[in-house]
Amino acid sequence: MAGEEAAMGIDRPITVAEWVTHYREEYGLPVAERGGYLMLPITGRIGVVHVPAIRAHRVRAALDRHGSRGPVLARQIRWSFLAEPDIAPGPRVLESLGRNDIGLPGIGSAVMLPTGLGRWTREGCHWVIPPERDTTLPALSTVLRTALAATA
Repeated sequence: MAGEEAAMGIDRPITVAEWVTHYREEYGLPVAERGGYLMLPITGRIGVVHVPAIRAHRVRAALDRHGSRGPVLARQIRWSFLAEPDIAPGPRVLESLGRNDIGLPGIGSAVMLPTGLGRWTREGCHWVIPPERDTTLPALSTVLRTALAATA
């Protein structure tokens, strides 16, 4: 891929600042640099659901079948599904999520994004499904229901 990019005159981002610009301009994500890393803040417009890697393939397949595909970031022990917040889960749902090792970071936290397009990045994560500009994120409620169903 790097050869194709060079042949087309496309410069790949190298520095964290260049990656910030890339994610903002190419994907419309409100990323920021923090401590030399690329961070996606959790806001009222962008949420994340962390699912153990062992169940993440099932969650991804189920979301695909229901037409709720969105960006998915993989790490060795968990995958992170980006979603659009449409609910504020109540105490019983939060308890069920915790019992099933499903994480729901709160507003004000952030998720580290890769500064590379390949599988091996310095952050130890890669995009299973990369973000795309102007793509609607799946609803948080849909991702949570699907993640909980995958634990059954």
